[in-house]
Amino acid sequence: MTQVTSMRRRHKFNNRMTRIILLISFLFLFGRFVYSAIGAWYHHQDKVEAQQSSQSLDNTNR
Repeated sequence: MTQVTSMRRRHKFNNRMTRIILLISFLFLFGRFVYSAIGAWYHHQDKVEAQQSSQSLDNTNR
C-alpha cells in the first residue's frame, strides 16, 4: 500500500468521524433546546395561572 492510499483512507475515516461527532453534538444540543423549551412553557403557564388567581382574589375582596 502506498503512502498516498493510506492518507486517503485516513482522511475518509477522519472526515466520517468528524461528521458523526458533529451529528451527535447537534442531537444533544437540539435535545437540550427542546427540554428547556418545554420547561419554559410550563413555567410560563404557572406564572399566568398564578397571576390570574391573584387577580380573581383581588376582585372578590373588593
